[in-house]
Amino acid sequence: MRAIDKKLLRDLWTLRGQALAVCLVIASGIAICVMSLSTLDSLTETRDTYYSRYNFAHLFATVRRAPLSVAQRISEIDSVAQVDPRIVQDVTLIVSGMDQPATARLISIPDLRQPALNQIYLRRGRMPEAGRGLEVLVGESFAEKHGFLPGDSVQAILNGRLRTLNIVGIALSPEYVLQVKPGQILPDSLRFGIFWLPSSVMEAAFDMKGAFNDVSISIMHGANETEVARRVDTLLDPWGNAGCFGRSEQMSARYLADEIRQLRGTGMIVPTVFLAVAAFLLNIVLSRLIQTQRDQIAALKAFGYFNLQVGWHYFKLIAIVVLAASILGTLVGSWMGRGLTQMYTTFYRFPLFYFQLDLRSTIVATLLSLGAASLGSLNAVLAAVRLPPAEAMRPESPARYSVSLIERFGLRRLTTRTMRMVLRQLQRRPWKSALSCIGISLGTAVMVVGGFMTDALDYLVDFQFRLSQRDDVTVVFRDSMPISVVTELQHLPGVMRTEPFRSLAVRLTHGPRWRRMGIMGLDGQQQLFRLLDSNEQRQEVPERGLLVSEKVAQVLGVQVGDMVDMSVLEGKRPRCQVMITGLIRDFGGMNAYMPISQINQLMTQPPVASGAWLKVDSRWQDELYRRLKATPGVTGVTVKQASIQSFIDTIAENQLKMQAFNIAFACVIACGVVYNTARISLSERGRELATLRVLGFTVAEVSAILLGELAVITSLAIPCGLLIGNLLTWLTTLAMQTEMYRIPFVVSWNTWFRAAFVVLLASVISSLIVQRHVKLLDMISVLKSPE
Repeated sequence: MRAIDKKLLRDLWTLRGQALAVCLVIASGIAICVMSLSTLDSLTETRDTYYSRYNFAHLFATVRRAPLSVAQRISEIDSVAQVDPRIVQDVTLIVSGMDQPATARLISIPDLRQPALNQIYLRRGRMPEAGRGLEVLVGESFAEKHGFLPGDSVQAILNGRLRTLNIVGIALSPEYVLQVKPGQILPDSLRFGIFWLPSSVMEAAFDMKGAFNDVSISIMHGANETEVARRVDTLLDPWGNAGCFGRSEQMSARYLADEIRQLRGTGMIVPTVFLAVAAFLLNIVLSRLIQTQRDQIAALKAFGYFNLQVGWHYFKLIAIVVLAASILGTLVGSWMGRGLTQMYTTFYRFPLFYFQLDLRSTIVATLLSLGAASLGSLNAVLAAVRLPPAEAMRPESPARYSVSLIERFGLRRLTTRTMRMVLRQLQRRPWKSALSCIGISLGTAVMVVGGFMTDALDYLVDFQFRLSQRDDVTVVFRDSMPISVVTELQHLPGVMRTEPFRSLAVRLTHGPRWRRMGIMGLDGQQQLFRLLDSNEQRQEVPERGLLVSEKVAQVLGVQVGDMVDMSVLEGKRPRCQVMITGLIRDFGGMNAYMPISQINQLMTQPPVASGAWLKVDSRWQDELYRRLKATPGVTGVTVKQASIQSFIDTIAENQLKMQAFNIAFACVIACGVVYNTARISLSERGRELATLRVLGFTVAEVSAILLGELAVITSLAIPCGLLIGNLLTWLTTLAMQTEMYRIPFVVSWNTWFRAAFVVLLASVISSLIVQRHVKLLDMISVLKSPE
């Protein structure tokens, strides 16, 4: 081994504590990058393979009732590859041992074969057969929640009759990788399930012989999806078409697309912060190392080493730290990725879903880390290369000392001797002090970003389910019912108040932009469902026109006062122009509201309702659920408390697991920055502090001088870090916005306190470590110093 390489190993051993801190920071960034991008690659490949092998449709449409001959006409449209007409019905399900009613979506499949599109993956059991009673397949997530196995049965109300469904198999479908109940934005596998029945059984049960009410369509590669959807709409419009839409609007596919988009952002944005901090740390560590090795650099050059060799020597030190960080980060990222994949398997349902380490992500992350570390240390390395041997042989010129600003302002009496020495040191090297402050601030900011999700989710639950939705139960009718039916609900056991609502499927168009969505009609006097903006201010439904969420306005490119074309997708399908009369900032879905009276007038109908909100006495809940289960006209019942629990069990639980990772990494970066700041300060002032010990200063007094500097920097850095953390949190909430949901910008005092506490704790621990080194200062070498 060459002498210069032996020197490299000795330098690494000397800097082992600081090198380890930098290594952990870089490893944290690499781990997040590997976890996110490898999981992203695994999820994307699994999704695409599943969609391809099981023929997931490209277009979907729902009608009231259409003859099968219409499906044949759809297949004749240019660029249409396959058409799969079917019967789909939502029914009330009665599950043994479950008080609350559940909803089942029944989907027809061919009697003797797989469907042409959205094919079934049989996880367990066999396919149902016609002529052997009501045999069904059940979706895996619903089956797991209730412990269903082939051979079990469940009751459902089919077309007003109570029937028994015999489960013969458990299945998956690319159409329902995530099972979300219509009208909801969160999955609820306990109260919503997918069932598949033979077509002949569905035709007989719902009087749909020779007809269909739902169709899936696949198109050829490179086809114009918008044009095909337009032509499909033209054919289906006479049959009560609700609008043809593509995968981008299909609920399950949209959730997957949003998840992939967020993983991509996490894998690129978050590691950038860690690498920036690592570059900063390496710069100050290497700069100090070079300053303390001036005589060694001179000796190397005197013995014939060229500038390039000297520079390469210090770059190798960086490369070793980054390589060690890459190995550690890859191992941790792979472990985290497997945990994240395991979490996804309980949320998304695929036939096979395994985590695969993406070597490209590892290589890219390593190269980016090496590049960031090299750039961060470039100035220090260039300083070593440019240092002339003759100058390097001389000790570094002593710094110029002067009184501090506080002393100049006549406040000397307010400061102690130790404090004056600390302030003079900070003022003597303002850039170093500022950079140290920035580093600790970034550590504090990462702690804030890592912990804010709990605050956001707690606020979201409180806002959505307690402030806005004050009902206990939401009842949805199979078809629009007269308002008098809502009054009849008032007489059910335990019902204290009822309020009707009307939902209307429409297509809003503004110029080239359009969205297929639902409008909710309100009576303007509702107390159980209050329209609140993000500032918790109540919004009233305008007497005329549309009140839309800001997300709708953003997607359509409209503002208050603009006119939009509204095409109703049900009933007589009227078309009209409606003015946007108000905007509301909310947190979920694409929402639009108008007076229920205006909807009834538009549809030329007497007052009708699609459902109602109920305020219920908890003592009568079980009896109310029993009565609702037996009501044929009710197709869906949503219990608010169950919705809250579903939210906690799905979105909140998954986000909290991710938050645990973020907080752990934030602790690493905070501790790494603080520890390096303390150790570098000791290295820079070691000779000076040892001199003070020779002059009679005690260990406590010398430690106070050194650690006082760290205390001042930390005290200034924490408030700055909290503000930076708020800014980064705000940017994160903007990046996480989707059409499905928006994360509120909420940071509680608890999050601020936790971030400040971790940084202070890191400072205390670092101070204790440094104080131990103060006791070991070599005073003899100081007395022998040539200057």
